[in-house]
Amino acid sequence: MSKEQTRPDIGHEPGRETGRNVIQLTIDDLSQFTKTLRKQLDTPPSHVEMLTHVARAAGYRNYQHLRARNTPVPQANRKQVDRAARYFDEAGQWARWPLKRGVRELCLWVVWAAIPARERFSERQVSAVIDEMTVFRDAAQIRRSLIEMQLMRRDRDGSNYQRLEQPMPPEARALLAAIKERRVG
Repeated sequence: MSKEQTRPDIGHEPGRETGRNVIQLTIDDLSQFTKTLRKQLDTPPSHVEMLTHVARAAGYRNYQHLRARNTPVPQANRKQVDRAARYFDEAGQWARWPLKRGVRELCLWVVWAAIPARERFSERQVSAVIDEMTVFRDAAQIRRSLIEMQLMRRDRDGSNYQRLEQPMPPEARALLAAIKERRVG
């Protein structure tokens, strides 16, 4: 049988379900998965060979092909997300200014996400958006911090503000999702 020809499933008639259940499997760490799988074999192949076997079983030519088609997504550090989430109240408003810079920067991403993209704002308009998001009402400090983090820019005279587009870190995305869930719930 040539490569162009495909072998029909034995006992499968076109238009008729085979009756088998499809189970999807998501593997968080493929390397750890293959190491565990290798331990179960009497004569295990090398780690790289095992990665290739798993990739081929999933329908890819090799491990490199699997990686090219499935870009790894960085996972959020839940400890950092939970620490930053404590600074938001039950309604999802930012309640207190964090002393630690890392926590504060995560909180600022939530405000950044609330500012509409690709629009120019006056200082008053930006402050209004910030005030809707916060309990402690320190729009000036938050504006300055957003500019320092290069999440926002302003004209020299302070007349126009604009959100700067950039990808959110995984922790910021996770925090934003947790805060949105509080607002809905």
